[in-house]
Amino acid sequence: MSQNNMITQVESLPDLILEQTPIIDERIRRLLNHEICLSIKHIVVTGCGDSHMAAVATHLAFEQLAGIATDPLNAMTAARYHLLGRQSPFPKNPLVIGISVSGTVARTREAVGMGQESGGTTLALTANPNSPLASLAEMVLDCSVPEYPHAPGVISYRVSMIALFLIAIRLAEVHAKITQEEATVLRQQLAATGDAVGATIEACKANVIDVVKATREHKSFVFVGDGPNYATALFGAAKLLEAAGRHAIGQDTEEWAHLQYFANADVDTPTFVISPGARGHDRCAEIMTPMKRVGRYAVGIVPAGDEVVGSQVDVVLPVVGSTPEIFSPIVYPTATELFSAYYADEIGEKFFRGFEGVYDDDDANTIRTSSVLTRDDLLGQL
Repeated sequence: MSQNNMITQVESLPDLILEQTPIIDERIRRLLNHEICLSIKHIVVTGCGDSHMAAVATHLAFEQLAGIATDPLNAMTAARYHLLGRQSPFPKNPLVIGISVSGTVARTREAVGMGQESGGTTLALTANPNSPLASLAEMVLDCSVPEYPHAPGVISYRVSMIALFLIAIRLAEVHAKITQEEATVLRQQLAATGDAVGATIEACKANVIDVVKATREHKSFVFVGDGPNYATALFGAAKLLEAAGRHAIGQDTEEWAHLQYFANADVDTPTFVISPGARGHDRCAEIMTPMKRVGRYAVGIVPAGDEVVGSQVDVVLPVVGSTPEIFSPIVYPTATELFSAYYADEIGEKFFRGFEGVYDDDDANTIRTSSVLTRDDLLGQL
């Protein structure tokens, strides 16, 4: 095992996914009884940072499997705009799922509080069942796992997604959108993503290190994805920012062609193209021609053996297995996480800038100490 804490977390994922999927599923079954499930007509999934990305990654599952209109919103938007002044025609709706690993993030607490004040049902998804968020919500889903050495969140992101996927499956089953047998298959496919992660680690590690060496002098990076893997693009950029402090952005595949295509300050900007060979794959293939024409260094995170996109990039970081697109955000971040971890080692950067200098307080950015406002507070500002 590596001495890099982030790599240690990545390498622990295969076993963790296999072990935690049935544990979390059992908790969800106990928490969400038939009456609660059948009452849900609208869902808001909210959080900040990785937690918001988990909401984006699982959006397709809620709408495609459960058939329930779902809004994956960052907590600021959910609290101060979406839920403020909104009243559902259905009692106890929407279901507001607030995600915070620590359970202390101010905006997420604010969003859950706004959900309650709007007449909704609230569920805290947290690794800290004794946290302020947990005490605020009507229901708490315990997503705690064994402690691992501190590093940019890898395990917590997977656990949040697993929980959300399993909630979507539970709702789909109770709402009779799928049969019990189909639900069982989906849960098995979800647990099997652990095997795909393990195989992907081994398949792409050598190429990841090559990409690290080739890009060590670069200061800006772009991660591109669509559908549920737009979240993977956002998450890839987030981990590079946290691990190595490099400027990075996540962008939608189509939006890259409208925007980043025109950037000329650093024409060979490393650009990671994330595509699981599904609905957006043909569009990814199309944008490779202009991407290469303007000089980008392209890295493809695509299925092993793919020739549609893989044949057009500079380097392929192959993803192994046949994971359904709906669950692909569990597997596809693996390559970007390894890249960020090895990159931090390569340039000698500490995770989170070591919380030193201007970063010397782990809440110097006030994400936990910011004032939590109520509905009356916010309406008074209008």
